[in-house]
Amino acid sequence: MKRRENYIIIGLVMFLCMGTIYSWGVFQNPLVKVLEENNNDHISSIMAGMPYTTFLFFYAFTMPVAGIFIKKVNPKILLILGSILIGIAWYLAGFAKSIEFIIATYGILGGIGVGIVYGIPLAIVAEWFPDKKGFAVGLTLLGFGLSPFLTAPLAGELIIKFGVLPTFKILGVLFLIILTLLSLLLKFPDKNNEKQSTEDLENLGEFTSKEMIKTPEFYALWICYTIGTFCGLMIIGVSGSYAQEVVGVTSLKAAFYTSLFAVFNGIGRPLFGAITDRIGSKNTITISYVTIIFSGIISLIFKSNTITFVLAFSIIWLNLGGWLSIAPASTINIFGKANYTSNYGILFTAYGIGAVSQGFIGGYFKESFGSYIYIFYPVIISCFIGLVIARIFIRK
Repeated sequence: MKRRENYIIIGLVMFLCMGTIYSWGVFQNPLVKVLEENNNDHISSIMAGMPYTTFLFFYAFTMPVAGIFIKKVNPKILLILGSILIGIAWYLAGFAKSIEFIIATYGILGGIGVGIVYGIPLAIVAEWFPDKKGFAVGLTLLGFGLSPFLTAPLAGELIIKFGVLPTFKILGVLFLIILTLLSLLLKFPDKNNEKQSTEDLENLGEFTSKEMIKTPEFYALWICYTIGTFCGLMIIGVSGSYAQEVVGVTSLKAAFYTSLFAVFNGIGRPLFGAITDRIGSKNTITISYVTIIFSGIISLIFKSNTITFVLAFSIIWLNLGGWLSIAPASTINIFGKANYTSNYGILFTAYGIGAVSQGFIGGYFKESFGSYIYIFYPVIISCFIGLVIARIFIRK
């Protein structure tokens, strides 16, 4: 194995640990049950999901801050700091007496920890693989997408054997040890020509964050990323309920289909990363939106058809994974790699906006029209808007 390939493996394992956030559904019901019994008080479904939503928010908006400091602080220090925060957040959650305590520990501390760590392995891998950065970054992110396959069953077994609160403590200790040790192994490649003239950087198409946010392409890419995240997270969030209420399958089959879709979510990261490497950002974004629109249309036409459901949802889950590779690869393609970490951190705020907006819009359409099938209307419309923006404003 070539030395640089080790960094993909290290990053992948780190993302497997951090991707446990996608296993929140395993924790939610037993946690709510314990807290309600202890406090003799009801916890609403909105509050039960708040730790997950809070995590996504702080994770997305910590990244740009961490990106600023990567040029000023040794990346290993940031990695270790973030790893410690993640471990502590999970461990402290094991002492929870209320849902608010889970929000403060798991949600806020955990989200900040992942936001600090997230961008650094990607930046390191992109530096080691300048020849196929999109594929390498996507392969590293595969760990985040496939994490529920390992962590959800593990967490489920631990919860059955020890209880939900001790499980938080056990995973907190494991994550603290694994992430901290792996952080020590990551480093950027040596720079042979560290000092480059301003003219050289301009010729290479390198943008600082201040320069980037003055370009129309940044706002076009930001909107496109928001739309991709909005569509993907909204469909992911209702997949199980949609399968039961619209398609009419059992809860057991719905769980099986959700696991199947998670495979596509993982595959989408290296797949779309490789496509971005080969045909560029604009064309890859076009493919993503066209396939999501296709999925939405066939879902509206063949509402309760199981085959159509599996096809459409597999494509959309694939695309959400894909956007987590398209966006970082496009950041390098369009704005250069010299300031990638800070630039992508700013762009990643689109993920946070997409995550928050999908909850409100998805809930509104379900409550207003009485069925999950209607969420495909904002999905299709937003993708058409994104398609127009991408074709006009994003360069090849």
